Amino acid sequence: MNGPVVCRLPRTHRIEVATSAARLAEIAPAWTALWQRAGGLVFQHPDWISAWWRTTPHQDRRGLRIGLVWSDERLVAVIPLATFKRSGIRILEWAAKDHCDYGDVLLAPDCDPQILPQLWQRIVDDGGFDVVYLNRLLPDARFQALLDPAVPGRGTILQPNHRSEISYRVVGTWQDGAQWFESQSKKTRQNYRRGHKFMEEGGALRFRLMDAHEDREPVLERVAALKRLWLAKHGRASDLFDEGSTALAALVSVLAGLGLLRIFVLERDDAIIAISINFEQHGTMMAFVTTYDPAFERASPGMVLMMDYIQWSLDQGLTTVDFLCGGEDFKRRFSTHSVTLSSVMGGRSLRGRLAALADRAHHATKSWRSEKPSKRAELAEE
Repeated sequence: MNGPVVCRLPRTHRIEVATSAARLAEIAPAWTALWQRAGGLVFQHPDWISAWWRTTPHQDRRGLRIGLVWSDERLVAVIPLATFKRSGIRILEWAAKDHCDYGDVLLAPDCDPQILPQLWQRIVDDGGFDVVYLNRLLPDARFQALLDPAVPGRGTILQPNHRSEISYRVVGTWQDGAQWFESQSKKTRQNYRRGHKFMEEGGALRFRLMDAHEDREPVLERVAALKRLWLAKHGRASDLFDEGSTALAALVSVLAGLGLLRIFVLERDDAIIAISINFEQHGTMMAFVTTYDPAFERASPGMVLMMDYIQWSLDQGLTTVDFLCGGEDFKRRFSTHSVTLSSVMGGRSLRGRLAALADRAHHATKSWRSEKPSKRAELAEE
């Protein structure tokens, strides 16, 4: 009988799990070089992770678990993870999870993908967590390879989880923004013009892209204040917009430093009515944070601003506008494509396995209760 297949790490390679901010700073240049070679998104950039770590609250309940593979002195793979302790359970999740719309690993183009299972196994063996929960996985994410049962050494704790999210995008063959605008329904175009007209009463309305050298602080303060109003109204919370928090400014500074930042504003005279903090990568405009002044809600300023920056993006030759995570109706309204983001979960310790089992049981019970009575009756008769 054949034994299990074991893929050994090449002699020139070594695995490391970084757990300190000091080590994170030391490896940043090598990590940045890998990020550039691998064509990673900003969510996997070391500066993004560092900005989150510096500003995240409750750091006493968190820990870094950055998986690394080195080929001599060259970094060839990174799995950016962190732990968070909640209700006595230590959870392994993406580093900067709350500000990471797409989670994934980085792998050098010339690196054997079989290194990833070995790196993952090292992270599992090192421990320090009870349960793993990794979400927001794109269908083509590199991490998906770890879920293939045929992959040697992938570990056994990872299982698909029932949670999923939607990412909406605008993708098409329009020649420019005007052609896209004319492709919208008559009602949508009328609502856009009506909103413009309403907001122009009492002042001149202007859409513009902020200059890279403009002072961003007043705009970010405005964003945070408007977001707090919206969150309070809807009974939600986000430490990104807490009064006195430096998290938003830190992340935006990373985008600016990498040359990716695009802040669009809708102004009436000198007053900002709506703001969208976006970034541009790989021919795609990505909408990170959008908000508007509720005093102008009747005019749908958020919708007007979205239509403006979609047109601007297409005029610049971009191929896609990505609204990132979230199935909100205002995103779906303009989208032409949607992508389902998956998640995985698994228990490492007994406590973690029990937590994962309880999560599956809760989901099964909730799903059963939501079924129509007639459906449950049919199942009972079978």
